[in-house]
Amino acid sequence: MATMLAFIATDAAVGETALQKILLDAVADSFNAITVDGDTSTNDACVLLATGRSGTTISDAGAECEHFAAMVREVCIELAQAIVRDGEGATKFITVLVEGGRDRSECRQVAYTIAHSPLVKTAFFASDPNWGRILAAVGRAGLADLDLERVAIDLDEVCIVRAGGRAPDYTEERGQQVMQRPNITIRVELGRGEATARIWTTDLSFDYVRINAEYRT
Repeated sequence: MATMLAFIATDAAVGETALQKILLDAVADSFNAITVDGDTSTNDACVLLATGRSGTTISDAGAECEHFAAMVREVCIELAQAIVRDGEGATKFITVLVEGGRDRSECRQVAYTIAHSPLVKTAFFASDPNWGRILAAVGRAGLADLDLERVAIDLDEVCIVRAGGRAPDYTEERGQQVMQRPNITIRVELGRGEATARIWTTDLSFDYVRINAEYRT
């Protein structure tokens, strides 16, 4: 969470058990789905508070609870994405979407391998549609029995990898057009199941190195 403390509060009355479950579910898809450089901090924390001052009570189950949970999730995602957008020296907001995995865990494993790759991140800073760097990250993510011929990769609407190699209809010009955008989605299809996972990350710029090299703790 980039050394961040998050506090979310409601004036409704919500039971502790329900609050804890709602928060854990929301955090899994928000604060635990972001990364700038892969480092973590002892100060990373998220707290959900319910004061009950409004007099409105939300039960532990039912439509009201589901609606409240959806609102908490929405707030957490907005805050988590703000952390990424404010990453040190960040110039690109990157969504990594991995689909077609055997389970969510391996999809996240692939997504984080891509997001933590310095070669991938610097390519995005340079607006370089280097499909080989992304495919290499997928290949070294540690998935057992991965069939690269089933792997496809898109940058937004442009397919850059198909059947484990450069897409036949891909052109460098189309790839560079996408890479000039401030918000880009890397979509990876593994072709081995139905699971999906999504995380958000940034590029790695000159300013990231300068900022982290110049200040002292």
